[in-house]
Amino acid sequence: MSNEEQRQHGEHPNGDEVPAAGSAAPGQDAAQGAASTGPLGSDAEDTSGSADAGLTVDDILGAEQTDDAVQAESAGSGAPEDFYLEDLRRITAEYANYRKRTEANAVIEKQRAIASAVTPLLSVLDDLDRAEKHGDLVEGTAFATIAQKIRGTMERYGLETFGAVGDAFDPQVHEAIAQVPVPGTEQQTVLDVIERGYRLGEVELRPAKVAVAVGADG
Repeated sequence: MSNEEQRQHGEHPNGDEVPAAGSAAPGQDAAQGAASTGPLGSDAEDTSGSADAGLTVDDILGAEQTDDAVQAESAGSGAPEDFYLEDLRRITAEYANYRKRTEANAVIEKQRAIASAVTPLLSVLDDLDRAEKHGDLVEGTAFATIAQKIRGTMERYGLETFGAVGDAFDPQVHEAIAQVPVPGTEQQTVLDVIERGYRLGEVELRPAKVAVAVGADG
């Protein structure tokens, strides 16, 4: 019988039996069983060990950094309505500050306008003060009534006076016309008011002209 015919009949040319297709060679089943069970006899443990052995330190660190980046991006990305609400609050605060500054500037400008109209009349008030010192403003007379109306009108416009006898001398609001030595004086004080000082709100029209009492030597 030829070699080809022997192979077709499942015989080896040398006389040995040839294994059929799909069948394992002798001893092959035992080897495959031992390989599948492994030394510990657990397929699950073999698979887990091989998966962990495939990861490196760089892989683990890279995964942690990627997870941190995703969390940071999620925390930083707010809803659109939150962004617009914050923008609205900022614009509202800026407008409130702008309105306060505008109103304050308007008040000051109004005071300056009134001050420019009142300043020329300060000399008239000085004359009334001098007349009062000399006893010319007798109560009940026409002159005293006119003086009272003029002063009242100025007060309604917001005009205020400052500088009185006995006040501590302040170079910011007082103008020293004379210095008078007074024994026992420890602090400079207003001894006499030559002309009153006037202000209108935050606008100072003029300082008070005063005589200052100072300590006497010896």
